[in-house]
Amino acid sequence: MVEEAPVIVHPLSPEGGRPVTIRGEPVGVALHLLDVVEFLRRAGLPETDTAIDDPELIEWRGGGPEVWFEPPGRPTRR
Repeated sequence: MVEEAPVIVHPLSPEGGRPVTIRGEPVGVALHLLDVVEFLRRAGLPETDTAIDDPELIEWRGGGPEVWFEPPGRPTRR
């Protein structure tokens, strides 16, 4: 069985931002990459640039670290 990364950055929520869980516990909603870095810091996890791209540390769902806003022209989910 493949072990899940300890940090999950979930797809954009309809309310805005990307929910983040660490070790299965919700820690907040990230509005940009610096929020993810802060969540890592608070959890005592590495926060270097290389850690952001480490699939063993962070699983990016619904887009990578560059996805923070709905693309223009996409219908708003309600």
